[in-house]
Amino acid sequence: MDSSKAEIAQEFPGMIRVYKDGHVERLVDTDFVPASNDTITGVTSKDITILSKSNISISARLYLPTKLANPNQKLPLLVYFHGGAFCVSSPFTSKYYNYVNTLVSEANVVAISVNYRKAPEHPIPAAYEDSWAALQWVESHCNNGGPEAWLNEHVDFERVFLAGESSGANVAYNLAMKVGETQAQVQFGLNMGLLGVALVHPFFWGSNPIGSEARNPSRQAVVDRLWPFVCPAQPDNDDPRANLVAEGVPSLAQLGCRRVLVCVAEKDIFRDRGWLFYEALSRSGWMGVVEIEETEGEDHGFHLYDLKCEKARDLIKRLADFFNRDIPPLI
Repeated sequence: MDSSKAEIAQEFPGMIRVYKDGHVERLVDTDFVPASNDTITGVTSKDITILSKSNISISARLYLPTKLANPNQKLPLLVYFHGGAFCVSSPFTSKYYNYVNTLVSEANVVAISVNYRKAPEHPIPAAYEDSWAALQWVESHCNNGGPEAWLNEHVDFERVFLAGESSGANVAYNLAMKVGETQAQVQFGLNMGLLGVALVHPFFWGSNPIGSEARNPSRQAVVDRLWPFVCPAQPDNDDPRANLVAEGVPSLAQLGCRRVLVCVAEKDIFRDRGWLFYEALSRSGWMGVVEIEETEGEDHGFHLYDLKCEKARDLIKRLADFFNRDIPPLI
């Protein structure tokens, strides 16, 4: 197909184009890096299929630190959701492979990076449904009876964390809310302890600007278009999955974990929404501990592009500390 002659229906410059004939052209994060045995970091990775039926295929990349002082040691598990505005990228790009590989090495955790389906071919709620299915698949290993040996042999299922970047952080948040619902608690039983959630530069939004959002009208306009693009069935930017403080949204007090870390960046247009979430959760009556970390002078997802810079290393160390800190007593 000659894209230069096709009519564009929708476009997010530098990220994605959708043509009127239905063709989708992704402009970023289209590379594929194979799983490997990284001798520098001491992390081994492999690709797995979580679910494959009819038109749904959920895959993931699994990471295992191999330089263990005690080979019988049970490690925390990180269930990770990549960013990309719900419509681009995957766990298999160099950006996310290098990042999760580095994070696993620093934190000494087992990690599974989930490849959920993307909009516009698979609009919201596909990303949430796939991610929930992946979490259920993880839970099936709690009694060492799941299909993946790395999880059966190496994971402490009382120390499970969700984490994500940007839209992936939004996915992690919404899954934690689902875990907190009564039905989900019954479904999970006491087999798996969702200990914490780390939200890095989370995508939260709303129809009314807050803080500094209106000071960058061109960027605000782009973000305003995003949720309607990925969720055309419910295009309101005050959808409770996007705007967690909109009128009538579920109470944050039901969040289904004991610890939360919110990471924001000073120049990020989503910064103020991250602070708003932190403040709302703090006063919601939720019986857990929430922390926030702000990186000065940086923008959205800065750490993914230069893992060796000092501020990226500091952020990765902060996350590693969050995953390894002693379990706090219930309040």
